[in-house]
Amino acid sequence: MNLPEATNFIEQIINEELEAGKFESRGNQIVVRFPPEPNGYLHIGHVKALCINFGVKEKYHGKLNLRMDDTNPAKEDYEYVNSIIDAVKWLGFEYDQLVFASDYYDKLYEIAEKYIMDGNAYVCDLSAEEITATRGTLTEPGTNSPYRNRSVEENLQLFREMKAGKYPDGAKVLRAKIDMLSPNINMRDPVIYRIAHVPHYRQGDKWCIYPMYDYAHPISDAIEGITHSLCSLEFENHRPLYDWVIEKAGFPAPVPRQIEFARLNITNMLMSKRYLKKLVDEGFVRGWDDPRMPTIMGLKNRGVPPKALKKFCADVGVAKNYSVVDLAQLDECIRDELNATAERAMAVLDPVKLTITNYEGEEELDFEINPTDGTGATRKVKFTGTVYIDRDDFALDPPPKYKRLTNGANVRLKAAYIVRCDDVKVGADGRVEEIFCTYFPETRSGSEVKSDIKAKGVIHWVDAKYGRVVEFRRYKPLLKDEQYPDQDYAERLDPQSESVLKGMCEPYVVDGEDQKPYQLMRTGYYKKCTDGATTVLSEIVTLKSNFNK
Repeated sequence: MNLPEATNFIEQIINEELEAGKFESRGNQIVVRFPPEPNGYLHIGHVKALCINFGVKEKYHGKLNLRMDDTNPAKEDYEYVNSIIDAVKWLGFEYDQLVFASDYYDKLYEIAEKYIMDGNAYVCDLSAEEITATRGTLTEPGTNSPYRNRSVEENLQLFREMKAGKYPDGAKVLRAKIDMLSPNINMRDPVIYRIAHVPHYRQGDKWCIYPMYDYAHPISDAIEGITHSLCSLEFENHRPLYDWVIEKAGFPAPVPRQIEFARLNITNMLMSKRYLKKLVDEGFVRGWDDPRMPTIMGLKNRGVPPKALKKFCADVGVAKNYSVVDLAQLDECIRDELNATAERAMAVLDPVKLTITNYEGEEELDFEINPTDGTGATRKVKFTGTVYIDRDDFALDPPPKYKRLTNGANVRLKAAYIVRCDDVKVGADGRVEEIFCTYFPETRSGSEVKSDIKAKGVIHWVDAKYGRVVEFRRYKPLLKDEQYPDQDYAERLDPQSESVLKGMCEPYVVDGEDQKPYQLMRTGYYKKCTDGATTVLSEIVTLKSNFNK
């Protein structure tokens, strides 16, 4: 059998199983699934799981089901279903089937009755608090429920009465009958059905009992013929229960195999749907797609290219051990992709006027669209001799080795001319209001005439006549510190994670299409968008990197 080369431990396991003939009865077809719960928007942590699952599908020419794990009706909604579908498609992944765990409710109920008849489940009247108290600890065994030895007939009757709506929420549960002395707490008679008089967004009022995740998930895998259930490391201790649930249900071999990998953790990044939902509900962000959010829709709205996210996950790799990835590594992947694809443009975030006293008229200059693409393609930029430069590019009292504009010094205006500062107008508050310069006509960029006039540096600018006022939105991480957020986040949020300021931009960007990314020269990567009548340049990623490759 010609198998693809394994590049991680998951593929090694699959190759070993294929070589052993485990899936010959299925034509050696590998089937995986991506099973998010539709109770929130997918975030960047899910991108890793998507890349792993779709990577297996593509490498082994297999199949992948996108399954909505919708067994908790109180928190689930079609809004989240649609957002998940949109996120998967935006990333460029194509699944084979869209399925729902709720489609299997009848089968799940039927198997639960089989458990009861086989002596593998019982109805328990203990409250949730009492079940927790009798489950034991990591060092102490659990205690049997006083209802554990009910007869099959009584359990069946009670379970059917639960289904019929006879009992209120919390009055009874169905528990798997496994081993209260097991060293694995997950095996100590876990709850597999609970009462919840809550309408389901797809099933309506048909059900008032709902299966628990640890029961519904493996059964759904088995029903769909999943060969490998690839999940994050926190489910490793649940694997014995996963195997038990499938075995007692009586599914024929080969049954699904659960394989765990380390989840994606990134510094300064909040990656918990529960906490992200709180940010949305409490109004700290503008919604699930706020550009500061680590959701896939937030990253899309920020202007992050899908290829950059896939490259990032490929660089992080598939590992078994817990680790935290530096946010700078993600930024570097975004920066690399945009550097190759984004057009260059000029904008000034904190403008100060620069007037060239010996220049008259106006002209069009050649501006290179993207110096990294190798085409040398240019566009025209209007120049009238009065421009705005960034306030940081001028210093009355320059520090040592300063290479921008100062009194009496020369600097090149990008794609234009070398200018010399002759005079400065300073306001009563000590701030520079206008800079007066002389330009040297023989120093025009691209001119074949060589000039002996030199400049210490190159600065960007926006023409005063043709430039447009725009709003800039700049972003910092939502979390102030770098520790992985495994606790309450409230005190660690940065209230200055978004800053808004007015500046100037050339009309080429303002008149361009929405959602288009640009590298604003010497400033950063920004996406152009429109908010009502306002043109917004929204920061995607900074220009400079602090990532050590």
